[in-house]
Amino acid sequence: MKRYKRIYQVVFYLMSFAFLVGCLDELEIETLNEDEQSPALVVEAVLTDEMITQKVYLSRSSNRLDLETDTIYNPYIPLGSRPIESVDMEGGATVRVLGDNGAEYQFTEGEEGTYLSNQQFALEMGVGYTLEIVTNNGLEYISDPLSIQGSSQITDIYAEKAFNDSGEEGVAIYVDSQPMNGENQFFKYVYEETYKIIPPFTSEFEFVLTDYDPCALPEPTYNLEVVEKTEPNICFNTVVSDKIVQGSTLGGSSSGVSKQMVRFIGKDNFIISNRYSILVQQQVQSADAYSFYENLNAFSKSDNIFSQIQPGALYANVQRKDGTSENILGYVEAVAVSEQRLFFNYEDFFPDEELPPFPFNCALSSPPESHVSYCYSGPPGPTPCPTSIIESVDLGLISFYGYYGEYAVPDSSCAGPYIVVPRICGDCLLGEKIEPDFWEE
Repeated sequence: MKRYKRIYQVVFYLMSFAFLVGCLDELEIETLNEDEQSPALVVEAVLTDEMITQKVYLSRSSNRLDLETDTIYNPYIPLGSRPIESVDMEGGATVRVLGDNGAEYQFTEGEEGTYLSNQQFALEMGVGYTLEIVTNNGLEYISDPLSIQGSSQITDIYAEKAFNDSGEEGVAIYVDSQPMNGENQFFKYVYEETYKIIPPFTSEFEFVLTDYDPCALPEPTYNLEVVEKTEPNICFNTVVSDKIVQGSTLGGSSSGVSKQMVRFIGKDNFIISNRYSILVQQQVQSADAYSFYENLNAFSKSDNIFSQIQPGALYANVQRKDGTSENILGYVEAVAVSEQRLFFNYEDFFPDEELPPFPFNCALSSPPESHVSYCYSGPPGPTPCPTSIIESVDLGLISFYGYYGEYAVPDSSCAGPYIVVPRICGDCLLGEKIEPDFWEE
């Protein structure tokens, strides 16, 4: 599974949690000073009633402002699904979960800042739990009491042709569920979607370049072959949900969930071109957890992202064990889960229509096979031709598609013996070439 950015910045936390207290003051950008705001501990965990290896994530908020990657924090991205190269992970901590029934579960650090339970365990309804953390500097933290509020079973997952609020036509994915035990009024939905990718200009053959010396004189030496491919032209990509999707039966006429939309995909989105699957997980939340994510979701839609209160007005359900006041970020949940998987094909909803366009320019071309030696020292001449095939193959930029004359390409005095395409259009670079165990055709 690909991991997305987990970016914790003072900018986001000041403005997002300001929403929770309902007070807006203008924040001067100068207050975002590294000397004035020490990094806060960030604690994230969704502990479930599944018999699995449970996970806890620890990091530190960052005052860095990397304008390319870190300027905007996305609160929608699920826990543990984001890459950590720009995150200050909190390593060396001691983590455990305690139950009021005497159960104790120890965690061991895997990747830095990711703590895995030493044994698989499932939370039990009717048992209270707390998360305890001792950081590597000896400070102790404890969560508010956590408990499973109730359980609910997904009874159906289905897709229908629909239009979104913007009038875009596509496919909407819905969930129905029925309550099982306890309180079942608040829900959060997360999903993994997996889709088959078939590049539009695949070939059963590929280039193999050996003995390449671009600096040889009087001209480069190389051995370029066209051989049969040994790997498939089909791959699969899996992406985790990046939105907060919630539902509630509070005030409704039924205790069950009916036609809760968890995903809308426009008909021109290439991820549904060949075959698509989605695994939806329903999490039964507490009222406090539901409110926390609801407020984050609402605030993220605000137009005035720099209106916020001053630092310090932040509530998290983790605090110092000795009662010392400290600004701690994140949230810890205890949830009951239920999940189901759905498959569908594009033609199930849009028969006889063209497939969505591939999201890259896939123009055919026929460059020259070779090039002037890199070590040629004579007078430079004109270079009207594109990069040669052997240079592009060496850099992994192109794929073999055919032989010159088999397909129409723009006329060129530089044409070589082969027709090529950008590699992403001929080879499966957007996913894994191993079919997932759960995949069904």
